[in-house]
Amino acid sequence: MIPPMPVIPPMPVIPDFEMPDLSGFEILERISSEPQFSFPPVIIYTARILTSDEEMRLGRYSHSVVIKGARSPERLLDEVTLFLHRVESDLPREQQRILRAVRDREAAFEGRTILLAEDDVRNIFALSSALEPRGAKLAIARNGREALQALERAGNDSAPPVDIVLMDVMMPEMDGLTAMREIRRRAEWKKLPIIAVTAKAMADDRDQCLEAGANDYIAKPIDVDKLLSLLRVWMIPR
Repeated sequence: MIPPMPVIPPMPVIPDFEMPDLSGFEILERISSEPQFSFPPVIIYTARILTSDEEMRLGRYSHSVVIKGARSPERLLDEVTLFLHRVESDLPREQQRILRAVRDREAAFEGRTILLAEDDVRNIFALSSALEPRGAKLAIARNGREALQALERAGNDSAPPVDIVLMDVMMPEMDGLTAMREIRRRAEWKKLPIIAVTAKAMADDRDQCLEAGANDYIAKPIDVDKLLSLLRVWMIPR
């Protein structure tokens, strides 16, 4: 008896709006009108600002919209990575286990030092459990002042150099916003990547983090898959 062919999840489609023959809308409409095709996840990649009508029209098809910009290739990679994590969740349990084992240690994290400024022991444990099996080393600071002291020690060769900072915003003694401003005042730390960790995903919180010197931010509760993608994007290759 011939075993059934495995069901392969549809791969994401990444159309551009501005193409010489068919527009992104026309491609999506053509795919949706073909009954033999399973409609795939869609990530729109465009250089122009979308109108409200276009955004509503895209909502019928699109998983995400990526605007072309200085860091758009990395953002595009992040979106595809997050999609592939969702595809993995549909695999049988044993195949999921094999994939996780293969990825547990990966070159992006191997030997890298991540400074985690966080005062909640539960978050420290959760992030340590996610990052250390991948080969990263975590330096822990319980407030902004300890984070500055950890960076000073790393700069004096008494500790490994810090590759990236995960900075919680709400901490005692010195909060994350104050700590990030202090970090950016130092010439040797101006290019150090910082991801702010906020309690809320509000626009004001995002703006405050970026103004204080963060390169990016992520809201609690932390989506570990998204955090891993952000770390891959912002950690400068050695």
